[in-house]
Amino acid sequence: MTTPAPAPLPYGTPDTPRVAVRGEARLEVDPEIARIGITVNARGTDRRNTLEDLTHRNNHVLDLLKSYGTAVEKLETGRFSITPQLTERGRNERIRAYHGTVHLTATLADFTALGEIATRLAELDLTQVDGPWWSLRPDSPAHRDARQQAVREAVQRAREYAAALGAELTAVVELADTGAENTGLPGYPPPAPGGMMRTAGYGGAPAPAPALDLEPQRQTVYAQVNARFTMSPPVL
Repeated sequence: MTTPAPAPLPYGTPDTPRVAVRGEARLEVDPEIARIGITVNARGTDRRNTLEDLTHRNNHVLDLLKSYGTAVEKLETGRFSITPQLTERGRNERIRAYHGTVHLTATLADFTALGEIATRLAELDLTQVDGPWWSLRPDSPAHRDARQQAVREAVQRAREYAAALGAELTAVVELADTGAENTGLPGYPPPAPGGMMRTAGYGGAPAPAPALDLEPQRQTVYAQVNARFTMSPPVL
């Protein structure tokens, strides 16, 4: 019966020492996309009329966004609701109004149009705009660059440790990816009160507001890797 070879020791041997290091990289890069959240509202005392008004307002927002062509990469409809609003509780409780909302999300890569789109949306009655939220694409080259830089940093660190002992690296034993992630805001929070809001106004139509000047927010890309190497016997 053949005796199995002994498993290699996790920390090497005097003749084949191992060195374990961690490589890290942190890059600051420009965002690639921006998302804005749009909440379209409608209010009325009749359910059907409220729904028709909400449909009209929603279609108007969609037409506005679609008029920018490829500047708007993605347009998604989220939550929709028609909510009855009641009078004070008690024996005379009744429905006094209906409140309808539709939540939309627009994704843009053309930042030159972003400010104009946000301003035009904010001018619409009963329309709330939130954002922008800047991020990178999931397949952004920045993630690859950060990972490669983390590996190079791990190799350099291991070489410096080996050199301090008068040794050289001989082989890589393990390379463990411990995560590479964008620490900026990849997504967007749900629309919340306090965004740009315009309610029904009176009088003549005002002159168009100047487009907002929105400066893209730099994104942080972080990568980390654990590595183990073998090295030649040290000179002690």
